[in-house]
Order: sequence, then C-alpha cells, then structure tokens
Amino acid sequence: MFCHNSISVAESAEHPMVQLAAELSGTVQLPDLLEYAYLTSPAITASKKSWESFIETYRIEKSLPDPQLAAIYFPRPIETRLGPQDWSLTLSQVIPFPGTLSQKARVLEADVTISRLKVDKAVKTIVTEVSLAFYELVYIQKAMAVAQANLDLNQQMLQISENAYAEDKALFYDVSKARAQTAQIQYDMLLLKELGKTQKTTLNTLLNRPPTAPLGHAAGTLPRKVVYSLDEVYELAMLHQEDILMAQEQVHKSEQAIQLTRLETLPSFKLGLFYAGIGDPDGPNPPPDAGDDAVGVQFGMNIPLWSGKNKSRTAQALAEKQKAQAQKTEAANRVKAGISRLWFKLENAERLITLYEKDLLPQAVSSLQTAETWFKQGQGSFADFLEIQATAYNFQLSLERAKADYAKTLVLLEQAAGAVLDAKTGQNTGEKKP
Repeated sequence: MFCHNSISVAESAEHPMVQLAAELSGTVQLPDLLEYAYLTSPAITASKKSWESFIETYRIEKSLPDPQLAAIYFPRPIETRLGPQDWSLTLSQVIPFPGTLSQKARVLEADVTISRLKVDKAVKTIVTEVSLAFYELVYIQKAMAVAQANLDLNQQMLQISENAYAEDKALFYDVSKARAQTAQIQYDMLLLKELGKTQKTTLNTLLNRPPTAPLGHAAGTLPRKVVYSLDEVYELAMLHQEDILMAQEQVHKSEQAIQLTRLETLPSFKLGLFYAGIGDPDGPNPPPDAGDDAVGVQFGMNIPLWSGKNKSRTAQALAEKQKAQAQKTEAANRVKAGISRLWFKLENAERLITLYEKDLLPQAVSSLQTAETWFKQGQGSFADFLEIQATAYNFQLSLERAKADYAKTLVLLEQAAGAVLDAKTGQNTGEKKP
C-alpha cells in the first residue's frame, strides 16, 4: 500500500503491514505469517472481489426490468380525424408475475452464499499452505541444529581417532570411516541449508513477497493433542467443511430454482403509456377537439402457451437438484475418506514421536555416551562409537521429522474438519478454523 506524502515516516512505520514485515525479519511466528498472508494474498483478494461481484449481481437481478421508451417520428404524417399524427411516444414496464422476483432473489442468495464460502475456502487454502511451509521450515532448521551438534561431536572424535592412529591405538579404517561420516554430515548440512532457502522462497511467494525477502528463524512448537474422537471430527466436517456446505447450498439453490420455474410458467404483464402528437388539420370545419394530442394506456401479457417448454424447465430444475444431492453425498464421502487417512497419519506420527523420545533415542544416547567413554579409556573400538553415533543421529532426525509430520498432518486434519481440534469450545462443536 502507498502512503500519502503528508504521512511521516514514523507514522508509516506504525502501519500494520510495515510492522508485520519488520517482525518477519526477526523470529518468525506462525500467527504473524497467517496475518500477513490474509492481508496480501492475491487468491484471497480475488475470492473477496468475486463475492462482492455476486452481491452486486444479486442486487441487479432481483430488480424489475428497466422500463422501455420508444419514439416514432413520421416524415409523412398520418392523417387522422383530429389532424396529422406527427410523432408518438410509448413508455412501458414489464412486471413479472407476483412472487417471481422474490423467488429469483432466493436463488441468487444461494449464489452469494456459495461465493462467500469460496472466500472461506480460499482463506483456508492459504492458511494450510503457509502452515505446511512453516512447519517444514521448522523441521529443516531443527535438523540443521541436530546435524551441527553431531558434526561438532564427530570432529572432536575424529581428532581423537587421528591421534590414536598416530599412536597405533586405532585402525586406519576407523579414521577413514570417521572422515566419511563427517563428510556425510557436512553434506546433510549443505543440503538442509539449500532446502531452507527454497522453503523460505515458498513462504515468501505465499505471502506475496519477493522470493529473497528476509525471513528470520522459524519458532514453532509441537501442537497439542487432538481432543476429539474420529466420529466427532466427522461431525465437525459435516458442519463446517466448505465443500460440503457449498454442495448443500447447491441443493438449496436447486430447490428454489424449481419453485422459480413454476412461477416462470405463469404470465408476466406489461403496462404502458402511449402519447401521440397531433398537428392542426387542413380541412374545413374541423371538429372541436381537432389538434388535441392523443393519450392512451397500454396493457399486455405474455401467454405461456407451450406446455412442453414449461415442463422441460421444471424437469431441468429437478435434474439439477438430483445432481446437487449426489454431489453433496460425494463431497461428504470424499471428506470422510480424507479425514480417515489423515487420522491414521496423525496417530502414526504421534506413535513415532513417543517411540523416539521415550525409547529409541534415550537408548542410543546412553549407548553413545558409553561407547565414547570406553573408547577414551581404550576399552572399546572407535568403529563401535561411529556406528552408535550414526544411529543416534538418524534417530534425532527421525524424531524431528515425526514432529513436523504430526504438525503438518494436524493442519490438514483441521482444515478438513473446519475447526480447531486441540481445544473444545462446546459440546460436539469446534471453533471454526479460519
């Protein structure tokens, strides 16, 4: 956004967008990213403008048709008893059968509602994409920290192994393996660094920022556990999921369209006013009202005579209703299937986190400490230490991967349910997910 020249630099710095941009160059929090994305996303802006367009269409289409004004000029005036008719004007207004416009408005209201739901869906899509990219960036940064810690330890032990080899206390194979493992960790760090740059570019594009715009360290914590059962998540989705709600609104729209087609088979009316300009007659003994202009009132109606066309209108509307009902059922089934898959992935990620945190990683760390002590005391081989260190390193990376997968899967599950799932706000209901 642009500031007027009269606005000072200090005032412009207080602008929310400026403040958010400054915050993103420091420690990055997910709520800040989501707020920024909501303000800047072109997809959200486009969906909002589409909603506004439907609102204006609703206002236009529910109104009466424009009146018609017709004028006729006669180069050779038509002679009448009162004199020559030089010109005429006709003003007319078509009036649909009573109730038709209000019923048409009900059909259009469904379009407005669907368009608003599309705005909600666009917002949720951006929330999902930003959240997934954020948690992936958190994983990359934590994996880099794990790799750096293991690299420092590996380099220390490599120095010890080289000294031991020089004193004939270690094999050349052990030294070579240590160097190869060090190189592998260095490669991992290089790869993670490049992945981090790519992930920041992804986030910047989602935020409608330049690809190289500065993004600070991503600070993310593991989300809390889901407090709903799988059946409750299904129920929440039926209440809040946009695809299902839009399908339901299509059913409602088709029901209103059926009523509209029945009204459209009834006559519409036309009221008008006719005015003709009459000149003075040339003949002798003109009548007393000679030269008086003519005024008339017009009334007409269309005759819906062709029953086949009228039946086809209703049959078409009924077919649209059946189609909408089938699409609603298909959408509900698709959402439930997706929720079931995400539920399995969430539970599996949670099991992996528990397995690595409570069992595998503590054992590996304990074994690593023992192997290091034994090697320094000359009671164990350096190859054993390297093998255990590689195992512990992989377990640490796997733990961070499981945490990221848990967070990302929960994001997808919440978007499918349309509600926050780690806190209950009411009986069998959830706070609607933005």
